[in-house]
Amino acid sequence: MNKLLFTCSAIGSDHRFKLLNTKLGQNESPEFILKNLDPHAKSIAIILEDLSHPLIHNFTHWVIWNIPATTIIAGKIPAGKRVANIKAVQGRAYGWHQYAGPKPPRGQKHDYRFTVYSLAEYLDLPTSANKRQFFKASQGKIIQAGQLTGSFKR
Repeated sequence: MNKLLFTCSAIGSDHRFKLLNTKLGQNESPEFILKNLDPHAKSIAIILEDLSHPLIHNFTHWVIWNIPATTIIAGKIPAGKRVANIKAVQGRAYGWHQYAGPKPPRGQKHDYRFTVYSLAEYLDLPTSANKRQFFKASQGKIIQAGQLTGSFKR
C-alpha cells in the first residue's frame, strides 16, 4: 500500500492545532490537500483520533467516508449523517455525525491524529456505523493511507 501524502489546514508548521479547528474555537473541520492520490481511488475517508485520551485508546473524534476522490477536500463540512454537497457519510464518533475538534482537559496537552484513506470503491455502511465498522467494511478496499499528528493544549 502506498502512503498517501496530504496537508491539513488545522495543523500548523509547529505541529499544533489552530484554535479555529478546536472546540474552543469555531470547531470547523479543516481543509485537506492530497498530494499523490492514486488514480484508481473512488472515495476518501478521514478519521480523527485523540491519542492521549486517558481511558480510551485512540478515542475517535470524527469518522467520515464516501467523500468522492479528489485532491482538495474543503473545510467546514456541515454536521449531519449525510453531507449532501459531497455525498459523504459521517458516522458515530465523539462528534456524533459531525467533526469534533480537540478539547483536552484544562492544563493538559493531547496529541490528535488525522488518518486519510483512499478507497477503491464507496462503502455501503449505515450512518450509525463507527470506526470499527468502517474498518471491517473497508478491508481489502483501502488503496492508500496517510497520517498527520498535531497537538493542542488547553
